[in-house]
Amino acid sequence: MKKQVFNPYLPLDTYIPDGEPHVFGNRVYIYGSHDKEGGDCFCLLDYEAWSAPVDDLTDWRCEGIIYQAKQCRHYCEERQDMYAPDVVQGNDGRYYLYYDLSGRGDHGFDGPISVAVCDTPAGKYEYYGDVCYPDGRPMQRFIPFDPAVINDNGHIYLTYGWGLGMDTHAPVMRKIMPGIMSKVFNKTVEEIRQEEPQSILGANFVELCGDMLTVKSEPVRILPALNNAKKGSELRKHSFFEAASLRKFGDLYYFIYSSHVNHELCYATSKYPDHGYKYRGVIVSNGDIGYHGRSAKDRLAATGTNHGSIEYINGKYYIFYHRLTHNTAFSRQGCAEEIKILPDGTIKQVEMTSCGLNGEPLVTEGEYPAAICCNLTNGKMPHLSNVQKGKYSPNVNHEGNTRFVKDLENKTLVGYKYFAFSGKTNVKVVTRGASGIFCVMTEPGKIVAEIPLEASDKWKESKGVSFMAEGVKPLYFEYRGRGKADFLKFILTGRES
Repeated sequence: MKKQVFNPYLPLDTYIPDGEPHVFGNRVYIYGSHDKEGGDCFCLLDYEAWSAPVDDLTDWRCEGIIYQAKQCRHYCEERQDMYAPDVVQGNDGRYYLYYDLSGRGDHGFDGPISVAVCDTPAGKYEYYGDVCYPDGRPMQRFIPFDPAVINDNGHIYLTYGWGLGMDTHAPVMRKIMPGIMSKVFNKTVEEIRQEEPQSILGANFVELCGDMLTVKSEPVRILPALNNAKKGSELRKHSFFEAASLRKFGDLYYFIYSSHVNHELCYATSKYPDHGYKYRGVIVSNGDIGYHGRSAKDRLAATGTNHGSIEYINGKYYIFYHRLTHNTAFSRQGCAEEIKILPDGTIKQVEMTSCGLNGEPLVTEGEYPAAICCNLTNGKMPHLSNVQKGKYSPNVNHEGNTRFVKDLENKTLVGYKYFAFSGKTNVKVVTRGASGIFCVMTEPGKIVAEIPLEASDKWKESKGVSFMAEGVKPLYFEYRGRGKADFLKFILTGRES
């Protein structure tokens, strides 16, 4: 089969969410968190980097572990989880990795932003220090979470922050919020009120000195969280929650972030790095919510946290984001889609696809893992919260070294976008579980073939069926049966009509 790249763009046993893409030299590097396959919490593994040539995004290479939690001077039993990082090249030519070493219980959001350094983009980073004030005090104003950095013509800009995904304007919420925030941020209610009358919640900006550690001034608020978003505004519907990321394209600064609804990456723009940001829209949702008006109840996949950013790679712009697997919020995989930045600086929301970075539709020849589906829905897919297991839903899962789509129930739709069809196509599937049929469709609701599925407790290949299709279209399999089935892969043979 022709060399291609799918979503997720890294191997199916790899879980690198929160991806920050950066082009250094002739390669694009992905820096992100590192989830454990089927894990019970976020970011359980050390930082692992991946890279690809800018002119061949099908050729991803694992750079190995670049930094371990135990290297940080703040590492201890209570503080071991490295959340979303970012990397920037300093004016001295070295590469600086910014992160926060978080923990559970009383140590989730009260640590400093730490920094590691390396001579190469994906070598072995070493602990360097913490972001601090000129007098050496750690800079912990607001909430030092999800740091992101850019080098803007020699100026090093750091953005960070966090918000709460709940509307704090209601009277009952105003009453209980001080106590909640006190527990979350390990500070007394009075300390929080005295420190930040404007609220500690929101997105923040600060410029760093040449040492890459010392702040030049106090951080400033660049985007509010839900509690301070103006009533009736678009920002109130898409307020800052987490996943701060600052980029610059042309004469505009783009602030990319995850909104309080959690599943979407939004953006705001300004002509200035530290103020004047205006909400512009949603770039991608990991349930396609909002795309062509799709409602949350009609999400095309289980939704949950989202985090990523934009990079310009070999003449094209891409948004990197992540999807959820294993029916939890804790096993996330990186995905990417090409986007267009219009002359007025706006970006139209793009849909999730299976072809992502491929640059063209997938070919109708060869074997495809079922787990590269971009749509997976039984019509009532959940939004997965920070609990070990959400309510039941079909999901991408694994057993040993096998990755597959698990627990298809009657009328579950599994979708792949897009394929380049040219006449007659033959398809076979490999499934296990209950008997039933796969209805094959190249547009929702229009059945072009049916594949009988035999009951089996082992993986079983079906007989092939053929259908006619022309042009670039999605490929859907809708399971119909009384029991549950698992889906391993499908095999396509394209023939000219």
